[in-house]
Amino acid sequence: MVGFFLGISIFILNVTKQKEDKVMAKNVNEEYPGKKPTTQQMAEVNNISTEELKARAIDQYQGEQAKKNDFPTEIVDLPSRGLLYPDGCSLQSGKVEMKYMTAKEEDILTTQSYIKQGIVLDKLFRSLIISNGNGEKVNYNDLLTGDKNAIMIAARVLGYGKDYECQITNPSGEVQKEVIDLASLKEKEIDYSLFTKGVNRFSFELPHSKRTVEFKFLTHGDEPNIEAEIKAAKKINRGTDPTLSTRLTYAIISIDGDEDKMKIRKFVQNALLAMDSRALRTHMRKLQPDVELNLCFENNATGEEFFMDLPIDTNFFWPGA
Repeated sequence: MVGFFLGISIFILNVTKQKEDKVMAKNVNEEYPGKKPTTQQMAEVNNISTEELKARAIDQYQGEQAKKNDFPTEIVDLPSRGLLYPDGCSLQSGKVEMKYMTAKEEDILTTQSYIKQGIVLDKLFRSLIISNGNGEKVNYNDLLTGDKNAIMIAARVLGYGKDYECQITNPSGEVQKEVIDLASLKEKEIDYSLFTKGVNRFSFELPHSKRTVEFKFLTHGDEPNIEAEIKAAKKINRGTDPTLSTRLTYAIISIDGDEDKMKIRKFVQNALLAMDSRALRTHMRKLQPDVELNLCFENNATGEEFFMDLPIDTNFFWPGA
């Protein structure tokens, strides 16, 4: 990354020098090398903004990187558009560059130790992500859950194509075969005007208790702690699934302005009414940038339409397994 930004600095410095040093002006005049540029040509150089210079440097860098890579890549747009990532995070670009799956990635998918640990897909995605689309490295832990879903869909398409054959159970209780065009999946409809660039923090008044909570959308970096806590809780209270309350505990940032973590934990466990919990989760789902994974199907038995989430089975990343 140092080399990348150094390249931008040198590029900007060179153009600035052209503005100040008329001796170097011959580099501007491509049609008549060695001759003094016209007044119009000099005006064009002087009007180049810093942002334009950075854009040119990035384009130049991407072109050089494309020549260095001996594998094809694609740019994948993220549902968040990069708006929820803090300043300085490379994912503010709102996209990632991904390579096509190869035999190396198939080795990852069949590694039994990864499968048993439940980390096989994260290992796959880490291998496929090349950059943020502008040549900068991506910190995988920064990825929002909704953006990870977009990467999952893109990885499947780049690896095995857009047609996903699966089986679903319709409302009549019958199993029917479906072929889902993954390339046709769209982003959820989100009111992006509610977002403040660089801020992953939202406020919501609980409808029954009238208390105000602030929450964030979880990232991959939150998941290890959440999973560890859920696993420990299940050992203590066998038969109880604490997933819902644990995820809320990590998503909530403050209660009536109080950010004390212990108080937030006690509130979720003892004071968050079920009606308020449901309302909060509904609000969060509505606001969260993501791929629309709730799909419409036709019941083969009745001809009626019904909705269900995209079924992820072994055929998703192991077609024909």
